[in-house]
Amino acid sequence: MLVRDLEWIVALADNEHVTDTAAVLRVSQPTLSRALARVEDELGVRLFERVPHGLVTTPDGELVVATAREVLGRYQQLRHELATRHDPESGIVRLAFLDSIATSLVPQILRGFHEQAPLVRVELTQEPGHDMMRDLATGAAELAIMSARPPGDFAWVPLQEERLVVAVGPSHRLRERKVVDLAELADDDLVTTPPGFGHSSLVDGLLADAGVAPPVSFESADLATIEGLVAAGLGVAIVPETMAGVSGTIGLRIRNPRARRTIGLTWRTDRPLAPVATRLRDHVVAHAPYGR
Repeated sequence: MLVRDLEWIVALADNEHVTDTAAVLRVSQPTLSRALARVEDELGVRLFERVPHGLVTTPDGELVVATAREVLGRYQQLRHELATRHDPESGIVRLAFLDSIATSLVPQILRGFHEQAPLVRVELTQEPGHDMMRDLATGAAELAIMSARPPGDFAWVPLQEERLVVAVGPSHRLRERKVVDLAELADDDLVTTPPGFGHSSLVDGLLADAGVAPPVSFESADLATIEGLVAAGLGVAIVPETMAGVSGTIGLRIRNPRARRTIGLTWRTDRPLAPVATRLRDHVVAHAPYGR
């Protein structure tokens, strides 16, 4: 049964006449009569009885008409809510981002956007890259800020580049060094993110370049936690330079020009963004100095 059928049933109940209702709806009388017959056949009940002056709603018809009014009211409310959600002036946009940029890049982006669009609500989700890919696929997130360009139908705008360093504890044997080769860490315990995380792939690639595979002592999805474990003397880690030193670690530069990660904004290109998501995307892209 179509929304149009419900609208026509309600109109028939209100006008109590097929000819008059057809004129109001601007359809032919046979078309309206066929639609009524189809609905009655589908529901298995008569909705109206013909009388000399027009139509009278049957008891079953009164139930159907009342329900149709409720459904149509909810449908109109749904359309209004959807229009409101996607309104570029006051809608809702969902943005996913990495934990490691929660206190730096994301607040900078949102501060400027809020000044430009104060009525737009931005729903934020902090999660690892593979969860962002899932949310982009399902529509739970429309935009994502991650550390690796995703494959497939995704756009990518670089936002910033970060140097990666080796974080060591204050009593580590290399604490006085400024630059290290990763080969020097072959016998150290490594604190890192679990397999499947974008950061883990970066670290594995750098270690492979150096021809070493240090034993992993701890895994955490949170880079701040990783830095804290290193400060406690539980191993070494490769982290963004901005995170080293937060809990007392020392950041040592890596003698490998590939020891960097690029943070970028991504979104699906196989379907259009809602206007409000487009507005946030355009704001971020326009204020992305690294990508220009």
